[in-house]
Amino acid sequence: MKREQVRAQLEQISEPDYKQFNQKLLPGVTDILGVRLPKLREIAKKIAKDDVHAYFEEMRAADWQGGLSYEEKMIYGLAAGYARMDDETRSSLLDEFVPLIDNWGVCDSCCMTYKWMKKQPQYWWEYLNRQIQTGTEFGIRFGFVCMLAHFVDEARIRDIYEVCNHTLCEGYYAKMAAAWLVSVCFVTFPEQTFDFLQHDRMDDFTHNKSIQKTCESYRVSKEWKERIRTLRRAAL
Repeated sequence: MKREQVRAQLEQISEPDYKQFNQKLLPGVTDILGVRLPKLREIAKKIAKDDVHAYFEEMRAADWQGGLSYEEKMIYGLAAGYARMDDETRSSLLDEFVPLIDNWGVCDSCCMTYKWMKKQPQYWWEYLNRQIQTGTEFGIRFGFVCMLAHFVDEARIRDIYEVCNHTLCEGYYAKMAAAWLVSVCFVTFPEQTFDFLQHDRMDDFTHNKSIQKTCESYRVSKEWKERIRTLRRAAL
């Protein structure tokens, strides 16, 4: 599929009411057409089965930095995940995709799709750390959300704590992703994560949000929630 075909299809299936709904969820994002995620996944899968590299080449040639809609960015990230390719080719595509991310919706939906990261965990763990080290708000969020989706396990739990401790999170969406990551760790590793939160070096906002998100989880017991609330830091 060519870019103009994709754009025409998106405009045809867009829903004004859903556009308004998404605009409320994504403050500051102005390029929303109003297409539901399942439809975007269908389009991305079709692109992935066709000549996906021709599609990506066309996108590179376009004035995409300022001209892509929310939905087109989503399709780009999803197609990069659905298409069959080796890790080096995929990481090169993601190097182009991640700087385009400017909202949590595109970031999180695509990150959750990248289940193949579990097949080559060392390669992708190192890749995510490189994205986090860029220091950009959504580079950090991309790394953290992929970690919470695909790397919260016995092999990586200590490494996750180290990444959280050593990452200077700039921007609200980076901080919230770090808090979300810690809360997911708490569900599976409550003892270890409680110990981490007793001595972590995260900023106060991220530390307290980690506790808040853990307390909001239905998968954490009342007893643990009572204990973890005692670790909140006083607001300055």
